[in-house]
Amino acid sequence: MLTSFFETIGMANEGTSQLNFNIIRENLMSYLIGFSVRLLIAVLALIIGLRIIKYVVKILKALLEKSQVDGSVSSFLLSLASILMKIVLFLFVLTIFGFAITSFLTILGAAGLAVGLALQGSLSNFAGGVLILILKPFQVGDFIEGGGNSGTVESIDIFYTTLKMPDNKVVVIPNGTLSNNSIINYSKKETRRLDLTFGVGYKDDIFKVKEILTTLVNDHELILDDPEPMVRVSELNSSSVDFLVRVWCKSSDFWPLRFELIELVKLKFDEEKVNIPYPQMDVHLIQPKN
Repeated sequence: MLTSFFETIGMANEGTSQLNFNIIRENLMSYLIGFSVRLLIAVLALIIGLRIIKYVVKILKALLEKSQVDGSVSSFLLSLASILMKIVLFLFVLTIFGFAITSFLTILGAAGLAVGLALQGSLSNFAGGVLILILKPFQVGDFIEGGGNSGTVESIDIFYTTLKMPDNKVVVIPNGTLSNNSIINYSKKETRRLDLTFGVGYKDDIFKVKEILTTLVNDHELILDDPEPMVRVSELNSSSVDFLVRVWCKSSDFWPLRFELIELVKLKFDEEKVNIPYPQMDVHLIQPKN
């Protein structure tokens, strides 16, 4: 009887093991089938999504070209749009596999905050680069003054702007510095005004001096007729009568004109015996009566 009891228990254990194996096998098969279906859907979604993104980027590119947006701005916007759409597609694929997007976004947000605090300066430069590319306060080839430096813009990158200074030095300025400070663009307009002041002695004939300066200005080929050049007595200084010469020229001719005009005025004043005052000091020696 005891032997029969143990045989019964053995048969029961064997039946239970067989039952558990069948359950595990069924669950595994069900999981594999479900995973295969989700994987197939995810692959299809990825392929279709990438094609849609490519098509949307193509449409955006055509619209930007039609709007005559600057090439650097267009390239940046297209790259940014492509990256954002691919991130959305990646999150959508994760939902197919059953991932909790809210938890993922929370973790991603916390990581982004930590990275943002660590790279605060770089993000400021990135934001400055975006503003420069979109607002276009200057472009490659312009002569600008900003961030305590002045020079010709050689390149505008997303984090830095490179200037070539007049003495051929190259300076790299963070875009955050440029976007947060005043920028003077000397090349933005086609024309530029040149103001020069020339002082003559009080004994010189001011009408003669005015005629000399007016003739030089009217005869110079780099000076524009419109707006009309101006020659006026601007100030009666302590040792000189000052004349203001105000003329307009092309922005590219500003420095050549300035140097030439100063030289021509000096030569003409020497030729016409016009005095150019300069600071002098009289020293009186007093001899003692003894």
